[in-house]
Amino acid sequence: MENTGIAKPHGGKLVSRITKKDPSGLLSISINTDLANDVENIADGIFSPLEGFLTQGDFEKVISRGRLANDLPWTVPIVLDVDKETATKMKDAKDVALNVGGKNFAILHVEDVYNFDKDAVTKGVYGTSDQKHPGVAKTMSMKEFLVGGTIDYIQRPEDTPIRRYRKTPTETRYSFQKAGWKSIVAFQTRNVPHVAHEMLQKAALNTHDGLFVNPLVGKKKSGDYKDEVIVATYESLIENYYPKNRCYLGTLHTEMRYAGPKEAIHHAIMRKNFGCTHIIIGRDHAGVGTYYDPFAAHKIFDLYPDIGIEPIFFPAFFYCKKCLSFASERNCPHGEEFQESLSGTKLRAMILDKQNPSEYMIRPEVSKELMKWDNPFVD
Repeated sequence: MENTGIAKPHGGKLVSRITKKDPSGLLSISINTDLANDVENIADGIFSPLEGFLTQGDFEKVISRGRLANDLPWTVPIVLDVDKETATKMKDAKDVALNVGGKNFAILHVEDVYNFDKDAVTKGVYGTSDQKHPGVAKTMSMKEFLVGGTIDYIQRPEDTPIRRYRKTPTETRYSFQKAGWKSIVAFQTRNVPHVAHEMLQKAALNTHDGLFVNPLVGKKKSGDYKDEVIVATYESLIENYYPKNRCYLGTLHTEMRYAGPKEAIHHAIMRKNFGCTHIIIGRDHAGVGTYYDPFAAHKIFDLYPDIGIEPIFFPAFFYCKKCLSFASERNCPHGEEFQESLSGTKLRAMILDKQNPSEYMIRPEVSKELMKWDNPFVD
């Protein structure tokens, strides 16, 4: 496919569900912060064309085919799960207030209440039923009913330091247009920036107008980097190593699903809604453990030629001591004895022991930020 400007929203229209409706007097249902983030993402159009939680028809197609009922690509179900008693109340009420921390922030217009097959979800989305997989474990812990329907968003949460880079698609599209960018490459991450990541990003910048660094902020598994650490290290990297008019930092507030190839498609759709024309898909994108082939997230794009955003595939990068540069298996003939590869396990151990990693692994300014934290990892 050819991209000649800022990408059209998924489905052709940028959804907006912001309202000033009054939720007083409505049945109020409490949800957690992670789900509240996704309600806000629906309202802002980050999940376009979704206007609410999936109804049964869309849900079943997403699970079985990785598409909505209208055949539009969509691979990760955005749903609200409730127990039987709550499901009955919501069905009777029709309009329900959603609250987090006791504060009503949105209204759900109930269209559908249905039960679902958890085994089908785990196999359809995660490709496994192993409960050691974090996505499978979460699915199996869900309540037995799902509620579908459109939402109206009333009140955003209070500003916090971690939200200072949260951007809506309207904001990013305006910024990209103002900068004069026509080809915008998205970079999804849940890690601090390694030099190899920087090389991927700059390789893309050689042939495209702008880079949208879009760290995922939200619930992650134990051992992942804390949100504040990711943001602080990227601030440092961009300040010291990127041209001022070529890189844009914005955070995406949603949880990691660890769904490998299916989540790679989901990540691409969200960045398309932000206005990106391309997205970098690296080795084992959104993977966890050894559940996915390292290049499964590349191959799945063959099934979605109509997705509307172009993937850029990169192999793993390493520093070659013979070439005296960063390289990959595609352009370096030298053996492993010359390769300085990034080991996540080794890096974590060095950070916890307050050892400065090699400059081949992490820029010194980024390392300095990391050393400020007693423990930069999720417990």
